[in-house]
Amino acid sequence: MATTRAALTEHDIRMLVKGATPDERALAAHKLCRTIDRAELDDEQRVLAGEILRVMAADAAELVRRAMAVTLRNSPTLPPDVANRLARDVESVSLPVISFSPVFSDADLAEIIRLGGPVRQLAVAKRPRLSRKVAALLVEEGGEDVVVALCANDSARMSESALQRVLERFAKSEKVLTAVAYRSVLPLSVTERLIDMVGDQLRDHILATHPLSAERTLELILDTKERATIDLVDQAGRATDVKAFAAHLHGVDRLSPSLLLRALAHGHMTFFEWGVAELSGVPHHRTWLMIHDAGILGLKAICERAGLPPRLFPAFRAGVDAFHALEYDGRPGDRERFQEHMIQRFLTASPAVSREDSDYLLDRADRLAERARTAVAG
Repeated sequence: MATTRAALTEHDIRMLVKGATPDERALAAHKLCRTIDRAELDDEQRVLAGEILRVMAADAAELVRRAMAVTLRNSPTLPPDVANRLARDVESVSLPVISFSPVFSDADLAEIIRLGGPVRQLAVAKRPRLSRKVAALLVEEGGEDVVVALCANDSARMSESALQRVLERFAKSEKVLTAVAYRSVLPLSVTERLIDMVGDQLRDHILATHPLSAERTLELILDTKERATIDLVDQAGRATDVKAFAAHLHGVDRLSPSLLLRALAHGHMTFFEWGVAELSGVPHHRTWLMIHDAGILGLKAICERAGLPPRLFPAFRAGVDAFHALEYDGRPGDRERFQEHMIQRFLTASPAVSREDSDYLLDRADRLAERARTAVAG
């Protein structure tokens, strides 16, 4: 106990309790909170620290309570009962704790959401980590600004049902729909519903970032001419279930040699493998070996089995060789740079590519280069 009392000096404790001015007591509170946060406490010392913190939380001066809240906002040493008392305090005291404190349970956060009002709800929505249960309650209880903050918080775990509820409640809110669209990961059902609710610019972002089912992708491509920017190759590269994607395209007669060629030129090797496996009727693991480990004859044999035109074999071989020769370098823009290099090498090494496919690949190479320049400039 001597070590703790040496750190929490009698002078500091007296100053906390009897300091003549709020400034003096706030300075003592800050010093004591830093000491409590950094010290290794045993059970008895932790009881003493808790008593000191409860004295601070009851101080009449807002400045003292705020000094405590700010200093211990990230600390696991703050007793939960003290954290909950501070959460009910004035906003200058409550918000630092609500925004960051790791000691709140889901039940504590739920009470803050139900009783704390919009400002405190917003602080909860921005916390570094949120469970699905708390996120779902915010979706039900929060207003537009709160739900925007929640959806923009990628560390908040949001279930598929919660995201669907967001789309129900805020179907007319551009701010909310944008926040949902820019989440790093979206369930397929949410993506496919969202894409019908937004404007062209946001739709382009969704299509460039989130995978769609093969059925939905084809529907957009075939049924809506003004959405010609949608690229089946892009969706092939982002498909969450590549096997099912390839099987569906084959089933609707869209798994063409040209599509496989373009996908391979973009470095979407997994889709190329599953596409060839689907067309040939050869299991994927055997198709993989024939493409990658059986040399020229293996690749040629599996392409023939898949019914791919013999004139395209040099192009497929060039694509596989280019893929093996290139690798990601770990820098920003890695994927775009890889795809640009892949297309360039593919085109220069493959005279069998049709004029239509060449024009397509050259256009995509230009777009990738422009995107890379924009990223660097930004």
